[in-house]
Amino acid sequence: MRILFVTHRYPPHTGGIETHVQEIATRLADRGHDVTVFSADASSDALSECTDDGVRVRRFRSVSIGGAFYVAPQMALAVRRADVDVVHAHNYHALPLFFAALGATDERFVVTTHYHGESASGFRDVLLSVYRPFGRWAIRQADELIAVSEWEQERLLADFGIDATVIPNGVAVERFANAEPEGRKHPYLLCVGRLKEYKGVQHVIRALPELPEYDLVVAGSGPFRDELEQIAREEGVADRVDFLGYVGEERLPKLYAGADVYVTMSEFEAYGMTVAESIAACTPVVIREAGALTDWLDLDGTINITHPHSSALTNALEAAINGTCPDSHAVLDWDTVCEKLIKLYQDRTAEP
Repeated sequence: MRILFVTHRYPPHTGGIETHVQEIATRLADRGHDVTVFSADASSDALSECTDDGVRVRRFRSVSIGGAFYVAPQMALAVRRADVDVVHAHNYHALPLFFAALGATDERFVVTTHYHGESASGFRDVLLSVYRPFGRWAIRQADELIAVSEWEQERLLADFGIDATVIPNGVAVERFANAEPEGRKHPYLLCVGRLKEYKGVQHVIRALPELPEYDLVVAGSGPFRDELEQIAREEGVADRVDFLGYVGEERLPKLYAGADVYVTMSEFEAYGMTVAESIAACTPVVIREAGALTDWLDLDGTINITHPHSSALTNALEAAINGTCPDSHAVLDWDTVCEKLIKLYQDRTAEP
């Protein structure tokens, strides 16, 4: 099949959706499919056109409103001119999906929304409100709508009256399950993700004074790092918080495997990729009851809290440290995700 993915960004830019698209695109290319990616992130940091692991990548220049949305109307014409069997667009919260809907014609149009319906910014929430009629129209053009979690499926039904098929994100399970733990001087807790306020790393830092035997390792970069470093100084734990910045895929599984607990206090997620990675590594998880993170609460090895104040978080961390390890079989690997997508594509392209 000839498959075109449309997304707001693609690696080397990092993020959950970026990883999702790359993982399925490269695996589909490995299976002999003709795969192209259109992304709206052309810049001096990445070639405008290249082939990466068998995937043709074409990047379009865009205007990013408030660091989001990625306005690139020229993508609509490019999609219309593409000679493909399937157009698979990603991310309700960015405009390339809308432009893909404008450009799709006789091809099967598939949308994975990665939808959470809100943001950590009041300005972006206003933009999302303005965008909603256009976003609703775009996803209603889809021949198949995909949610990456049951929570997202329920949210799409409630907000748009559309029933989506659930195909979760995948994880490179074998790579995480078989990772050699990273050796560090002290036992540690782990946070992974882009450093933004809504991700909640500040709550973990504030709990550290109650856990004097543990360090906190933070993998990821982002605009909230300076504030997090200031909070660590104010709490007197700056010498126990290690900000690693961006961590490559070779080291990341080792960090999960070596951690006593992985913790995420994020306010909203459409899936919870880092939770899945931690479970694949058999590392206990402490989760805030928010967004799609609630889908993980019934698994062994996960502890949840409703509000991330220090005492509740400390108690949860102690329970996780002394609790059971998750079963790595609770998450899907990317090959299984690709098999589900291929079946969906073939079912749809076979229709008259």
